[in-house]
Amino acid sequence: MDNTMNFGEKVKGYHVRVLNEREVRASAGILFFFAMISFMNAWLLGNFNYIKIFIIAFFVDFFIRLFISPKYSPSMILGKFAVGKQKVEYVGAPQKQFAWGIGLVLATIMSILVIINDVRGPTNLFICLACLLFLFFESAFGICIGCKVYNLFNKEKAQFCPGGVCEIVKKEPIQKVSWVQVMILILFLLGIFFISNEILETKEPKMVIPAQETNVSDNCVVPNWAIEIGHEEMWKLHNC
Repeated sequence: MDNTMNFGEKVKGYHVRVLNEREVRASAGILFFFAMISFMNAWLLGNFNYIKIFIIAFFVDFFIRLFISPKYSPSMILGKFAVGKQKVEYVGAPQKQFAWGIGLVLATIMSILVIINDVRGPTNLFICLACLLFLFFESAFGICIGCKVYNLFNKEKAQFCPGGVCEIVKKEPIQKVSWVQVMILILFLLGIFFISNEILETKEPKMVIPAQETNVSDNCVVPNWAIEIGHEEMWKLHNC
């Protein structure tokens, strides 16, 4: 049967349509990379142009995945190039379809807020962070948060999950975490915490700029959206 316009592929031995998890993770990593660049430009520099471009690209990519076919998604095509020589790992398509539906909803909301209405504020921030979280967990750990939500709303649970997590009932010895490893992790985190406190509490010498060389305007007005997200000083630094 032709798979051109269907969500997922029919593969012998699998009773549900499937996708290549390696391509999915690669595409998530690609999107996460560009999402971070866009987000940091908006957060640190107050430049929302890149995030607008990314939202459009993200929306189009997920629209193609859901309403045409994942095989024609630009990020999935790039992912296919990236992992083309790796062994295929099949995962169930239904839960991915549900998860990507959540992604498309978020992209639609951001398109309306940021692109159409040019809204800037906490709502955008939380949605961006949610998208970054989903993409990071997918690419770094192979954990599909949307797929977890899928199980809450469907009687038929997700099948053929990444890493066989749906089928694993007992961990192999190499997968188990010993108390020594736990103690090393705790000591490491505590050490970094105390070192961070020492570094952050150390006052750096202030740079004194002669008055005649400063470009700060007394009439510099910080927009409300920057104040609402605690971005006031950073906005002044880059715009005043």
